[in-house]
Amino acid sequence: MKQINRKVLPVLLAAGFLLAGCGKSAAAPETEPVPEPTAVPSLSAQTESLAAETQPPETNPPEEHFLLTFAGDCTFGSNPVNYYAGYGFIQTVGEDYAYPFANVIEFFKNDEFTMVNLEGALCDQGNPMQKRHVFRGPTAYVSILTENSVEAVTLANNHAMDYGQSGYNSTKAALDAAGVPYVERDSSTVVTTQNGLTIGLYGAAYYDLDTADMASEVAAMRNQGVDLIVVAPHWGVEGTYHPTDVQQDFAHAAIDAGADIVFGTHPHVLQPIESYNGGVILYSLGNFSFGGNGYPQDYDTALVQQEVIRDASGNVTLGQLTVIPACVSSIVDRNNYQPTPYEPGSPEYDRTMSKLDGTFTGQNLKIG
Repeated sequence: MKQINRKVLPVLLAAGFLLAGCGKSAAAPETEPVPEPTAVPSLSAQTESLAAETQPPETNPPEEHFLLTFAGDCTFGSNPVNYYAGYGFIQTVGEDYAYPFANVIEFFKNDEFTMVNLEGALCDQGNPMQKRHVFRGPTAYVSILTENSVEAVTLANNHAMDYGQSGYNSTKAALDAAGVPYVERDSSTVVTTQNGLTIGLYGAAYYDLDTADMASEVAAMRNQGVDLIVVAPHWGVEGTYHPTDVQQDFAHAAIDAGADIVFGTHPHVLQPIESYNGGVILYSLGNFSFGGNGYPQDYDTALVQQEVIRDASGNVTLGQLTVIPACVSSIVDRNNYQPTPYEPGSPEYDRTMSKLDGTFTGQNLKIG
């Protein structure tokens, strides 16, 4: 059975800052911004590299490196009132399935595994639930995932059932037909990537964060010998830039139970990244290609890429973590649903980074 080496702490990072909550702190160097959003190798990685150089070449075991990409809330559609609005998602995208991720496709195609939160139903007909915000897109929009190298989605969120059970069944059927793996609320699934990395996924939602069930499912996947475990909770308070105690407790419990990465969504804004007990916690990656709001109050988002290293014995460690700050739109006056990386060193780039390192001091948003 493959074993996870949980003694190696990953070190962030992009633009040279430490992960929030690492337990150790250091002042950021007073230098000009780094020209590219590249990660800095962890101390453990540097040590391993030095050790490898001192060994005869024939003794160096083969090592596999995988790159995992995470992005936030994706709504491939709109609410009924704005479904055919001129600036809405449907009219903007049309049948150009490559459009939403055109400016980030290099990250998705050049990695091993990309995962997003699919928020809203994919169904061609049906009746919306009686709630303020309901989102739907056509089943053909599953091609946005397949044409842009998205390898998995989470359906554990409060909009998956916006068109009732029939809409939810339609979403799952579309994903199944397209061969896109998904994880549901309070359940787990295992994804095997093209190059043989096995990733266990567990989904959870804020109205039913069952710590015992999560720990049991994580343990079961670990006993199956999966290489890596990702817990994907939909949680927290919308519009808030810092996690709640409930988020922190559940995230820590997930890592303590054996998860490697916690991939959080729901607040619609960015929240800090934390390193905890050998794992990485992404409390919230905010909106991404989000058709649910044409004029959001906060346009900042980010892609997070986590390196995974597997040695010849099957031992897996987390390597470098890279952050790519981005805007949910490629234009400035409204959301055109096309996430675009910010220029390194720009005020927008630095503001986004401050939300991820926990130093952002702006006011929380009021999201109705």
